[in-house]
Amino acid sequence: MSDNTGNTLIALLTGAAVGATLGLLYAPQSGEKTRKQIKKEAKNAQKSLEKKYDEASEKLSEYANEAKSKFEEKLNSTIDQAKGKSDSLLATMESELENLKKKNADLMKELKSVKK
Repeated sequence: MSDNTGNTLIALLTGAAVGATLGLLYAPQSGEKTRKQIKKEAKNAQKSLEKKYDEASEKLSEYANEAKSKFEEKLNSTIDQAKGKSDSLLATMESELENLKKKNADLMKELKSVKK
């Protein structure tokens, strides 16, 4: 539920509650009956708001869980890609090290033959 929709809904419910209360206050009935009716309307409004709050909380929780799940998937994918690249880089570096060792050995042999 977007902020705008939530604010509109709250404003609408508040307006309805205020309107109902004012209507009851100006109704041609006894004060006791009017107070009971106001109390009943207030309880109904409270239940309605609690229901909307629970629904919004549930949706927010669902969205949070979805976002967490998507983040974890993306993180795992990125980690897997990084592992693959690091393994490839390590293999390349090991190969280059072996080549350098061979060249070094060849140079050492050449150096020894030149010294003789």
